[in-house]
Order: sequence, then C-alpha cells, then structure tokens
Amino acid sequence: MSELESAIGRYLAGFALGNASGHSLRSYRGDLGELLGYFSPPGSSPPLPSEVGLQQLREWLGHLFDAGLSAVTIRRKLSAVRSLYKFMLREGSISTNPARLLRTPKAPQRIPIVPTAEQTNHLVDAIAKDPFERPHAERDLLIFELLYGCGLRISELAGLNLDDFDRDERWIRVRGKGRKERQVPYGSKAAAALQKYLRRREPKKTSDRALLLNHAGGRLSDRGARGIVKFYARMISGDASLHPHSLRHAFATHLLSDGADLRAIQELLGHSRLATTQKYTQVSLEDLMAVYDRAHPKAHK
Repeated sequence: MSELESAIGRYLAGFALGNASGHSLRSYRGDLGELLGYFSPPGSSPPLPSEVGLQQLREWLGHLFDAGLSAVTIRRKLSAVRSLYKFMLREGSISTNPARLLRTPKAPQRIPIVPTAEQTNHLVDAIAKDPFERPHAERDLLIFELLYGCGLRISELAGLNLDDFDRDERWIRVRGKGRKERQVPYGSKAAAALQKYLRRREPKKTSDRALLLNHAGGRLSDRGARGIVKFYARMISGDASLHPHSLRHAFATHLLSDGADLRAIQELLGHSRLATTQKYTQVSLEDLMAVYDRAHPKAHK
C-alpha cells in the first residue's frame, strides 16, 4: 500500500468516527479514491503525499473540468481533498498544505424546481388509495407524508426510530446534518398514516427500533427510500425527475406561500444559515410574477 493510499485510509477511518453522515462518507470515499487513481497511472506507484503539491493539484483540478463535471461536483471533490490535506498536515505527513491555495469554482445559483401544492397533494392522495397493491403500501404512504408533511431529508427519514415520536403531542425528534437534533411537528394525516403503518410493521428482531423497515424486516436505507419515491413519482405523476428533496422543497415553498415566517421554516428544515432558507423566497417571487403576468391587466400593455 502506498503512503498516499494509507493516508486516505486513516483519514476516512477518522471521518467515519466523527459526525459525518453515511452519504458524506460514501461521497468522500469515492472522491478520494478517484484522486488516488488519478495519481496512480498504470505501471507506476503514486507519489508521496509531500510530492503532490500545488501544481499537481491544479492539474488534477483541470482534469475534472476537462471531464465535463459540474461546478457543484468539482466543489464537493475539492472539499474532500482539502479535508484530506488538513488531516495530513495535522498528523505530520506533509509540512505545508497546498490544497488551501486552490481556487473554488463558483457554483451557479439554481432555484429549485418545486411541484405545486395541487401536484404534491394529488401524488400523496393517490398513494393513499394503494393503486398498485404493493406489499408495504402503508409504509410507502408514511414516507411521503413525512417527507412532504415535515420537510425531512431522506437520510433523516431513514434514520428515524420509534422512540423519536411523541405521539401524544405529535412531535418528532430528527437527527440532521452533523448529528444536530431538532423537533419537528407532524399533522393529522401523518399521524393517521403512522398509526396504520405501525399495525402492519413486522421487524425481523423485536429489538429493532427502526421506524421504516425493508422487505426483510431490517431498517430501510435512504437508497431504498429514494427508490420508493422514484417509483411512485414515475407511476403516478409520470415524472421520474421528482426526488425526495423535491418534497422538502415543496414543504418549505408551500409554507412560505401560505404566510409562514422564514425563520420558522429555517428551524423546521434544520438550516444553520438563514441564507440557505431564503432560496425559497425566490421560488415564491417567481410564482407571484407568473400570477401577475396571467392576471393583471397592465401585465401585457
């Protein structure tokens, strides 16, 4: 094993012990594996960590641009490499950190595509009718009620346990990014879906406290939950591009459109920065402009 590969292994081992989510760990492992592959051409050994300096890292960055990767993807890979170099500097594998001198590509400001309240409610109501006679229809409905009704991230949803629910007061304890906890209320439809699902829930082990179970009776993974959302989106809405985060966007946008306070939405979503939540105001403004263009007599004069 080369020294660079060994350093990556030590870094990832420490990363896994921290507060990183499983999704982040998989992303960093893949990104750093690609970095190792770039510096390990066939028939040669990777250079020492101290030999991969600023010029070499700039060439690697140029390789990513040449491969046609988006700015968002490059930013993520660059973040992984910077974290690795900080780790190697702390442990003494390198004496300087050239990665901090790399320029971060500017990510485009994209307004999320959000389904309307009518589209979202049509989707959830259709799932409640169990049109496909799926074996775990109650679980599938609960997934949509919690994603849209509570604005959860898919990883937060998959990580829920039975004891995270206060069924009397209708609160959920949600573990978000960085293991930060927050409390999120849920409504009557989600409560009804939860009660119906719990009557059918069959864990493989009686000690399994996971809320959502897969076909084998173990915890449903976030990947499995994504597949369920994609299935219903494709079969009912005919839109395979709709994903779990679309429902989180819809939750925030529809609350804002109905007059909810932006800071309250920030708390419900678990955003650490208000600026992250403010992108939903852009969506609402676009909707208002569309209404104006359609309805106001001065819009077309």
